[in-house]
Amino acid sequence: MTTSTLSAKGWVVIPQEIRERHNLKKGDKVRFIDYGGVISIVPVPKDPIAASAGMLKGKTSLIEALLKSRAEDKAKGK
Repeated sequence: MTTSTLSAKGWVVIPQEIRERHNLKKGDKVRFIDYGGVISIVPVPKDPIAASAGMLKGKTSLIEALLKSRAEDKAKGK
């Protein structure tokens, strides 16, 4: 675990090892998230659409599941 010190201006240096592991470069944006006493620093993707592509992949297509559910409801008369 690495430690960084908060400056008088509130600046924190992200250690080099972490910057390299997450490919953080000068000018990249990060988001601070407070989880009720735990602060997380999360990189903001340069292209959020491309970064989220495929994140809902699974064995079942969500569209197919929705259509199946609607067909079942229709058959039951709902």
